[in-house]
Amino acid sequence: MTQILLIRHAVNDFVKTGKLAGWTPNVHLNDEGKAQAEALGKRLADAPMTQLYSSPLERTMETAEAVRLHHPHLAIQQNVEVGEVRYGDWEGKEISVLQKRKMWHVVQEYPSRAYFPNGETMRGVQTRAVNEIERLAALHPRELIAVVSHADLIKMVLAHFLGMHLDAFQRIVVSPASISTLMLGYGRPYIGTMNDVAHIAQMERERKQQAPEGAVAR
Repeated sequence: MTQILLIRHAVNDFVKTGKLAGWTPNVHLNDEGKAQAEALGKRLADAPMTQLYSSPLERTMETAEAVRLHHPHLAIQQNVEVGEVRYGDWEGKEISVLQKRKMWHVVQEYPSRAYFPNGETMRGVQTRAVNEIERLAALHPRELIAVVSHADLIKMVLAHFLGMHLDAFQRIVVSPASISTLMLGYGRPYIGTMNDVAHIAQMERERKQQAPEGAVAR
């Protein structure tokens, strides 16, 4: 049975622009994101990983690098099949403007019917991601591998292996720098953990302990 760690990238400042990032280049982790990635790397330092895959975008590659620092024998293998949704004409647009479009509400309520102009369909994204996870599981039997990807991709993969309809995938929470564990072998799949952020919580506790009396930990 292959164990797959589905890891979401840590936080960045692009969300503050109010725009849809998608495949926009040069979206890097901010200081908080770097701290989250460092905590993630320490959490997985003793994990017997044999492979490390990542979406090729900067924010995922930087998160993967924080993991690789504790596993110098591994190389980060860029994988476009676990890359972000291709939003087509929506990429880089103001979310406040996109929310006024009918398709925005389809994306939120009935994603199985949603498509992005000159981009992907949501059904297509799920199929792409699930197919790649299945391929990696077959390629690395009885191994522990890590895949650093994006929130919607991970939620779609989890929904598929939980037997959920795509229209319900947004009910799943996948936080920045979180770990979800999927086990694939012969027969039924297993979800071991979802949205594990114990390392982030530990980081926050340590910050509070180290903060001077009366100061606000950040």
